[in-house]
Amino acid sequence: MRTVLADRNSSVVEARRLTRRAHRDRVREFLAEGPQAVREAVAMPGVVLEVFGTPAALDQHGDWLAERPVLLRPISDKAAAALSETVHPQGLIARCRYVDVSVSEVVATSPVLVAILAGIADPGNAGTILRTADAVGADAVVFTAGSVDPYNGKCVRASAGSLFHIPIVRAAVFADVCAAFRDARLQVLGAAASATRGLGEPDTEGLLQAASAWVFGNEAHGLTMLESAQESSATEASATKAAVDEHIRIPIWGRAESLNLAAAASICLYASATAQHRSSS
Repeated sequence: MRTVLADRNSSVVEARRLTRRAHRDRVREFLAEGPQAVREAVAMPGVVLEVFGTPAALDQHGDWLAERPVLLRPISDKAAAALSETVHPQGLIARCRYVDVSVSEVVATSPVLVAILAGIADPGNAGTILRTADAVGADAVVFTAGSVDPYNGKCVRASAGSLFHIPIVRAAVFADVCAAFRDARLQVLGAAASATRGLGEPDTEGLLQAASAWVFGNEAHGLTMLESAQESSATEASATKAAVDEHIRIPIWGRAESLNLAAAASICLYASATAQHRSSS
């Protein structure tokens, strides 16, 4: 561990620019805030460029930080607040390199369970789905073009460090992603409330045992958003919808009208992971 005092906070000023997506993309760097995210980031070799910490944060977390060859920059509470996008800054922020990979790199690993985020706008939902995908042992999470940036501060925090555990693909073309996974012998499944096939049915259990790429659509419009936002004609819209092999609904037996997107995605991913584990045991 090396400790260096920032020269008149120039490093803080530069890091602060990473809260803007345009600058993140320009330098391919982002900020990971909070002890959990920083701990997971520094455990991934070559990802962390430096860690900013208040005296209190460095005092509390200095032991495990000392175990890694990471550059530490002590900063004031005011500087930590400037780098934070939360109401109550936790005083520990890592400046990291981008970690995304290509669809072809994911396919090369012979994946059996993948989550595709298609037009998802809310960073909290996206980060939660990323965390769930990590928990179920999924092989990757794909963020399609038009989805929230996985390096958005809220998305990074919501992932609770899972961003550094599971491969992510960023800004991919939806139709190309579906085609790539289908070519890799994954079925493409879509969560849809209007589907005739439901989770928990015997034939659905058998279907879920196969390698699958789950598509989760926009919070407000579902998969129909893709048809209007990414396609230019009715024919192309139909082709996009056809990219999903099977639509599956989550049965609702209570009085709730619907489920939160992240909750629905969690149920679908756990259903697939459970079916796959049962079939392999």
